[in-house]
Amino acid sequence: MELNQVTVPCTDYAASVDFYGRLGLVQIVDSPPRYARFESSAGSTLSIHAAERGAAPESTTIYFEVPDVDAAVAAIRARGLEFERDPVDQSWLWREAYLRDPANNLICIYHAGENRRNPPWRIRQ
Repeated sequence: MELNQVTVPCTDYAASVDFYGRLGLVQIVDSPPRYARFESSAGSTLSIHAAERGAAPESTTIYFEVPDVDAAVAAIRARGLEFERDPVDQSWLWREAYLRDPANNLICIYHAGENRRNPPWRIRQ
């Protein structure tokens, strides 16, 4: 597995977009007021996703990309871990399955391939 995508909650979309831009990440997806994705110089990506107003973020979502989601899920299950959601093809062109770590953080086992960094709706620089 390769760790290359993390999504964190945000409570102020504009302030978060500004912060990560100032931090030096390049914004590659802009879907206000709920979602933005940024790219590091190494090619890994970080996303922000709006949390409900007044709600404290409950967890972070950590993404691990694999070449074959179904095979990876089967192997992980064989090691005794249970999934909340079985593999499914998403409208944003990723195949995903979800489980939680002991701290209740959401873990996504997924495959996006080229669509992770270059979705059809990527902002053109």
